[in-house]
Amino acid sequence: MWASWTTVRVFAGRGGVHTETAGVLTGELDVHTTWVDGEARVAVQHSGASDWFAMTGSPVACTTEQESRVLHEAVVAAVRAGGGATVPASGALDR
Repeated sequence: MWASWTTVRVFAGRGGVHTETAGVLTGELDVHTTWVDGEARVAVQHSGASDWFAMTGSPVACTTEQESRVLHEAVVAAVRAGGGATVPASGALDR
């Protein structure tokens, strides 16, 4: 099984979002989470761009689709907060 979610036009808070290959992204971002084979993979891009970048901390083990959905919402909140956001560990999420 697999699932995916995309939240577009999320304005990153001051300090932006850490990525594995592009450094820190700031401004208006799209956030995409794909859940497959028991893990969630989170990527971000500048809204309207074509290149996606893995967020620091991705992938994260998520045993259920619901857990990965909760993770996606936590990532969107982290992006909005900024501060050099990274993907939270799934064990740190409120369920």
